[in-house]
Amino acid sequence: MNNPIFDIENWREIGTTLAQNKTRTFMTGFGIFWGTAILALLLGGAEGLKHFMSRNFEGFATNAATIFPGRTTKSYAGFNKGMRLELNLQDADNIRKAISDIENSSSVNFMWTNAMYGDKKANTQLTGVESQYDKIFEPIIYDGRFLNEADNANYRKVCVIGKTIAGKLFGTMSGVGKDIQLNNIYYKVVGVVGQTSEINIGANMDESIFIPSNSMRRSYNLGNKIDIFMMTFRQGTRPGDYEKRLRRIIASNHPIAPDDEGAFNYFNISEMFEMVDNVFAGITLLALVVGTGTLMSGIIGVGNIMWIIVRERTHEIGIRRAIGAKPRDIIVQILSESMVLTTVAGIAGIVFAVLLLGAAEMLTAGPQGTINFQLEFSQAAGILATFLILGTAAGVIPAVKAMKIKPIEALNEK
Repeated sequence: MNNPIFDIENWREIGTTLAQNKTRTFMTGFGIFWGTAILALLLGGAEGLKHFMSRNFEGFATNAATIFPGRTTKSYAGFNKGMRLELNLQDADNIRKAISDIENSSSVNFMWTNAMYGDKKANTQLTGVESQYDKIFEPIIYDGRFLNEADNANYRKVCVIGKTIAGKLFGTMSGVGKDIQLNNIYYKVVGVVGQTSEINIGANMDESIFIPSNSMRRSYNLGNKIDIFMMTFRQGTRPGDYEKRLRRIIASNHPIAPDDEGAFNYFNISEMFEMVDNVFAGITLLALVVGTGTLMSGIIGVGNIMWIIVRERTHEIGIRRAIGAKPRDIIVQILSESMVLTTVAGIAGIVFAVLLLGAAEMLTAGPQGTINFQLEFSQAAGILATFLILGTAAGVIPAVKAMKIKPIEALNEK
């Protein structure tokens, strides 16, 4: 007897068998179709949602932390509570010397100003930063460069302007190399930048102008005051582990209690990343649980229809056994029918899910790009392989039952 796997007549028979009861075959196939589609949509949707949320943090170092001044909540050293803390350069210097695990850092100052070029004017936030600022909050460089250590050390009157401000002052032409006026002081534009992150520290990069911290301090008589202090830590360390130590360092330079948590705010960006990762781990787990439940309902449907098919074909199976069909031939026949039904319906479900995810991606496309509602090929292959294995397994019991049918009993079956 020919090998049933490669016998074309055998495959034609499979099609004929499944087509004999179209309604039953369709309903069973639809269960598999819907199970694969739901699982694929959940996985692709979860991935898209994760990308959408993660996009809010793009360009911001994951191991960063920022210190913001606050107000004291305790009386200390003769000072009443409610005193506003004012950070200074000594604080920044003390922190850098005391904590060797700080990789990049920058003091930052803010002030509002009018930027002027010819007859064009734009109200914007002027931000004074040190050379490592772009390692903490990475900008998109549209033109030119960002500020460097030489700019800060030599008190250069140079600036980097946000993309939105550049459009207001220069229109479509390049602003690099041109001089703009900021509070009656001229600065040469050396770069045009923007940001990808939705996190704003002071103001959006697109709507700000950056100048060297030392230049801002001298030009606008800021003294030693700094508005915030930003830093990143070396890989393998956690910013949260240094909070208490930082509070003691700052308290040593100010009349505040070392345990006064209101004196300044410690914004640990790594905690936000961990929280987002935990949320999406839960979403992915939920997607798998719901999708697996739907998958199992489809597999049970496959087992049911194969059981019914075996029952209806008992007489036929008896004849086959009587004329010499081996038990292996009967098993392969039944399992092949299960595999065909599972494969066709599973592929249809995945294709349907991919089309829906593609439509969702097109509809949600915006200035920052698409949200990536995508199903990876490995995920699609994994879903189909899982369905194929379980669908085949669902046909094992009916196939074994068919194999055990004795020819004489099957021939007598009405």
